[in-house]
Amino acid sequence: MMTIGCFHAHYSNIALIEETLAPYEVELVHYVDPGLDRLKHDADFTEAVTHEKVSQTLQWIAHCHADAILVTCTLFAAVLEQEAQHVPVPVIGIDDPLLQEMQQNPGKYILAFTNPATIEGTMARVNLALQQEDADGQRHEAVTVETEAVLIPGTFELIMRGDKEGYLAAVSTGLQQLAEQYPDSTVVAAQLSMAPTAARVKSDTGMAIYSPLASLAAYLEKKLSLKQC
Repeated sequence: MMTIGCFHAHYSNIALIEETLAPYEVELVHYVDPGLDRLKHDADFTEAVTHEKVSQTLQWIAHCHADAILVTCTLFAAVLEQEAQHVPVPVIGIDDPLLQEMQQNPGKYILAFTNPATIEGTMARVNLALQQEDADGQRHEAVTVETEAVLIPGTFELIMRGDKEGYLAAVSTGLQQLAEQYPDSTVVAAQLSMAPTAARVKSDTGMAIYSPLASLAAYLEKKLSLKQC
């Protein structure tokens, strides 16, 4: 059985990944570290701190007999291009399926965030991915895809203090407003914690909101050759 080490910034992401990968023969071992989110507003906080901590943790998870690593926090995932290449097992970011989707389906994407600290790194990762070749050797230029980042204000502090219902309600309202404001665009719930809300909006209104869980299982099944139970 394959073992995937899951690197989270918040414990609430554990259940989402467990549920999504329940149909597969896989052992999930969870590592939760909220430290970077707590330090990110310090005056002396720099991107180098993120790089160092993520690098150390990835190496530690790999050392703990993981066959692959799934990084579910977009703040952590933003530095994977530099850090993952030094890890002896495959490292997958939670937004990797989205990057593949954008490469294969040009158009306009509105990326909604609740955590302002993840926007810059995630958008840099998106723009880099749109300039790279895909598995078929096809080069995708950023001009074929339009992207815009939008912050849903006043929401991230709700999830960090454990107000799950308040967070879901605020994010639901924000995603619905974006879907109405950009009817010709693909609205993306850019963070894993927003996935249940995206599903709720679709169920309640019929509005399709792309979430990190939308194609994660299929992506991992192909990427890691996961077998269903």
